[in-house]
Amino acid sequence: MKILTRDSAIARASVLQDSSPRFILGIVGKPGVGKSTFTQVLSQHLSQDLVAILPMDGFHMSNEELIQLGRRERKGSPDTFDIDSFAQTLSLIKQSEGDVTFPIFEREIEASIPSAGLIPATAKLIIVEGNYLLHSDSGWDQIRQQLDESWYLKVDDDLRMQRLIERHIHFGKSPEAAKEWSEGTDEANARLIQESEARADYTVNLY
Repeated sequence: MKILTRDSAIARASVLQDSSPRFILGIVGKPGVGKSTFTQVLSQHLSQDLVAILPMDGFHMSNEELIQLGRRERKGSPDTFDIDSFAQTLSLIKQSEGDVTFPIFEREIEASIPSAGLIPATAKLIIVEGNYLLHSDSGWDQIRQQLDESWYLKVDDDLRMQRLIERHIHFGKSPEAAKEWSEGTDEANARLIQESEARADYTVNLY
């Protein structure tokens, strides 16, 4: 397994942003590891017209669909995402020379907004961030096959759990409910995600 630091990750991304055709970089890690923050920091060090970010969260199934399937209490698990739509979007990004839209997940309303995000035609490096990009079950293999390279983020687990609980509280859960969800559903998902570390091209240490 190749190791990157924060600085060497930025340096590598700087090289990848000049790719032709488009290059899809997957950023993977457990809930609370800081994928979105790291991805934003990464993009700030790159040419804004050459890089775009595609979060996996926009492909959550709707709450109504999850209730119908009996999966609402496991929202965030691998089988609660519209994987086919995600794969189709990645394929379109690779094949298209124009703009591509994608859904954005709004935590305040626990729902995805269709076509709220945009991959501009100028973007050469597409940074995809999410938990299950390297997962091998429930159809996720078709996502992994679309990635040109993948990075697995690691951070201190106690810090990760603290961040996770604080995030749930920020978005409306009581401290007790936030702790229960973080140590229950989120931690079960974290164990699944950890199994995918060996499939990543690089590990990025954020300690």
